[in-house]
Amino acid sequence: MLQFHIPRMTCGSCAKPVRAALLGADPSAGIQIDMAARTVSVDTVREPAVFLAALAEAGYPHLSRPAG
Repeated sequence: MLQFHIPRMTCGSCAKPVRAALLGADPSAGIQIDMAARTVSVDTVREPAVFLAALAEAGYPHLSRPAG
């Protein structure tokens, strides 16, 4: 499970493009969004770099955090 902190994800409407970007990188990924913590958890077998690039391209810079 990967987890990313996305400081610019400040409202519910931000979650939609974030989810779309992550699913674009892996359509079978499980995505959980915690708006209060501004974090996204991704259940995937793909490498983190794929998702980091997708988030950056979507305009949502991130800070990585260890899972757990």
